[in-house]
Amino acid sequence: MALASTHTATVEGVAAHMVTVEANVGPGLPGMHIVGLGDAAVKESRDRIRTALTNTAMPWPRTKIMVSLSPAHLPKAGSHFDLPIALTVVGSLDPRAQARLKRTMFMGELALDGTLRRVEGILPMLLRSHAPGGADAPDTVVVPRANAAEAALLGRGDILVADTLPEVWRWVVGDGGLEPAPAARAFTPVDAPPDFSDIAGQLLERDAMEIAAAGGHHVMMVGPPGSGKSMLAERLPGILPEMSVPEQIETTALHSAAGISRGHIVAHRPFIAPHPSLTRVELIGGGSGVPQPGAVSQAHNGVLFLDEASEIPAGVLDSLRIPLETGRVVLRRSRREVVYPAHFQLVLAANPCPCGSSGENCSCQPAQRARHLANISGPMRDRMDIFIPTTAQSAVVSPRGSESSAEIAQRVAAARDRAQHRWARAGVEAAVNARVSSTVLRRDFPPDEETVITLQGLLADGKLTQRGVDKVLRLAWTVADLAGEDQPRIDHLDRALALRASHMVVAGAGVPA
Repeated sequence: MALASTHTATVEGVAAHMVTVEANVGPGLPGMHIVGLGDAAVKESRDRIRTALTNTAMPWPRTKIMVSLSPAHLPKAGSHFDLPIALTVVGSLDPRAQARLKRTMFMGELALDGTLRRVEGILPMLLRSHAPGGADAPDTVVVPRANAAEAALLGRGDILVADTLPEVWRWVVGDGGLEPAPAARAFTPVDAPPDFSDIAGQLLERDAMEIAAAGGHHVMMVGPPGSGKSMLAERLPGILPEMSVPEQIETTALHSAAGISRGHIVAHRPFIAPHPSLTRVELIGGGSGVPQPGAVSQAHNGVLFLDEASEIPAGVLDSLRIPLETGRVVLRRSRREVVYPAHFQLVLAANPCPCGSSGENCSCQPAQRARHLANISGPMRDRMDIFIPTTAQSAVVSPRGSESSAEIAQRVAAARDRAQHRWARAGVEAAVNARVSSTVLRRDFPPDEETVITLQGLLADGKLTQRGVDKVLRLAWTVADLAGEDQPRIDHLDRALALRASHMVVAGAGVPA
């Protein structure tokens, strides 16, 4: 009887749990048995492992092999178990390997020729490996070279990369070496977002998007086809502040868990624009087995753009209400729950009516116009901050002289910096004005008397809800921050009220701002 063990991890949401892989080779009928609540990919690993070992001239025990994945009660998912299982099976036959196996964490899918393939969800596992542990915690991590870009983002010297199973085995027994993960700067990030300099005219719309970027506010645009709604939305990430390294790590981990990272580092604010036919699961997340992050989590630290919002079912849109308030998604399964972060800027876009025209050119019946945006409920509209009516008349033929995203981004960064310092002095951890709690907003930073009287009147007339009052105050602070003022004035409040005037863009809805 021979026994060997090593470490790996399994991902649940964006959190990873350490897993101990043990292999015992002993008397019994030939075959491999894997226990420990593995999914189909784990169960199928026995065939990949045996073929890879045979094709690389490595030994395969012709007796009973028992593999245990501990803790036994924790579900295990993913093909990255291939490498640690293969190494423990071979390591059980060679005493030289057992000491290094116990001190190392391995992740990697095996091709039939022994090549290591990239795996999803690598970042949460790497972060878990670096967490404080006991005496048996791993001091080295080995990952496929195809995951090197993600691994390099952590800037750690204990992460090694490999290309093949034999290469890893030689390192384990001390007959060879492995390269450390290269520096993150060696990898090229994805393409930058398009630039605002491409937009000709539309000064009011550009100004509203600048305010949205500075305060982290949600936006709804209503206008005819070709009035620039998609162009404005696509350029919003380009004027947001650059992501910090922790934000890059968190966002890349989410994209890796969702299987959309393709091994790239998410270096720019994500822009997620799903098709209007999306389901609630695609938007919020879910699915069988381990729930996958939906579009709201994929847009974490970035922008979620829902075009043709009038075509999205009301139940799907209303599922956004809780993530917009809490900044996270909780997906419950039997005896456990998975939590995904979901701090994003929402941009909705829709045509004013079924025909897409406006004013005298509209051929729709009044009832058709009234029903067109009925799927966007009153509570959902109340959670939006800025309403922008877009028109083709505000555009010009040539974009020559249009301000670039870099110029706008400088003002946005200065406004956000001003806001962060203000909230920090008050002991509030708020990255943007839009996330400041109503209690802090009203109690610690009360508006002046003139503002109170104005808002009280709108509240009494039913033109603002209590949530609407808070959103107007947050918008006023953002307008003041962009103007370099220490306190919102009445003109800042007027601008905020104009941006909240939903009746301007949602005709006939009868929904208060």
